[in-house]
Amino acid sequence: MRVIGELPNDFCKISLFQWNEKYLVKFELGLYEQTFKIDEYEVADVEELKSLISEDFIKKVMQRFDDMHADWGKVALN
Repeated sequence: MRVIGELPNDFCKISLFQWNEKYLVKFELGLYEQTFKIDEYEVADVEELKSLISEDFIKKVMQRFDDMHADWGKVALN
């Protein structure tokens, strides 16, 4: 797996990888992570991939992190 970049963000770490004819976009926040796999043929290049990671998309990712934390809290308390 090859690291091809990182995107600056105030809320979470966003890393871009290239592996096995796919791009991976990995979001990390504390104990949680989300990875999205995109076939290389679906985007023209890394710049197009970066352009797909909009503020609206990041907001949805952050909401999912909140949901993950709430779900884990329910499990951990039982």
